[in-house]
Amino acid sequence: MNSQPSFQDWVRTHGQRTELALEHLLDAANTNPARLHEAMRYAAQGGGKRIRPLLVYAAGELGVDSDEQVSAALDAAAVAIECIHAYSLVHDDLPCMDDDDLRRGRPTVHKAFDEATALLVGDALQTRAFEVLANAQCDSDIRLAMISALASASGSRGMAGGQAIDLESVGKKLDLVGLKQMHAMKTGALLSCSVQLGGIVARLHPSEMQHLQNYSEALGLAFQIVDDVLDATADSQTLGKTAGKDAANDKPTYVTLMGLDYANKAAKDLQESAIASLESFGAKAQALKDLALLVVNRGK
Repeated sequence: MNSQPSFQDWVRTHGQRTELALEHLLDAANTNPARLHEAMRYAAQGGGKRIRPLLVYAAGELGVDSDEQVSAALDAAAVAIECIHAYSLVHDDLPCMDDDDLRRGRPTVHKAFDEATALLVGDALQTRAFEVLANAQCDSDIRLAMISALASASGSRGMAGGQAIDLESVGKKLDLVGLKQMHAMKTGALLSCSVQLGGIVARLHPSEMQHLQNYSEALGLAFQIVDDVLDATADSQTLGKTAGKDAANDKPTYVTLMGLDYANKAAKDLQESAIASLESFGAKAQALKDLALLVVNRGK
């Protein structure tokens, strides 16, 4: 009889761990200014797959030792990455960006509250992410490395820069190289950072961190390709957001550029490449391998 927990159990356990950490590390909704803090919680605690925090925890399992300090640092990293992700969604949905009314199956923040509040929610969640890392109960070198990694992944050469390229590309014909660069920055950088944060807390060797980098680069691109496929093939109820927005906004995607069959094959190939990058970690990387399967098999 196999006593090992299933991947579904692992996801459930670490998903609940993420929710508890968010509850603990976000200000209470009645904290002054109450409307802003209520909206921050609405954005950050509004569901979602929590892929990024799960990647943090899965990479953290690759370390040799695990104690209360390691556990607390992983919780801080998981909350920080989710705060950055939530802020990016709030800003992406604004009328000046993608102008969307639906996110995670309910009204976007600027619809549930107002545009000015949504702008401030994004600003406040971003700064809260770095405050959480700065106050993490771990060694100062770990805190500094995490802050540096998250800042790099979030800024003009990462997520924000990728969004800028995305906005500039509407109605234009990007080639495959340009599309890959945009996705590596807009989506891949934060997914890669999630894995990197777990590796930093686990104090992995630079050679091990390189294996994680190879994994996360392949996973990040696969994630965005699957997003492109789902936007073209799934309905709004399944997605939890407005379906067909990319086509409606004349945005370049893997589906529009290379076709649906190519996109599905590319995602599958990247999934296999990501999993192969973890071979040297053995059984300790099982959660990371399973997460790669989860990312690519979304919607199936």
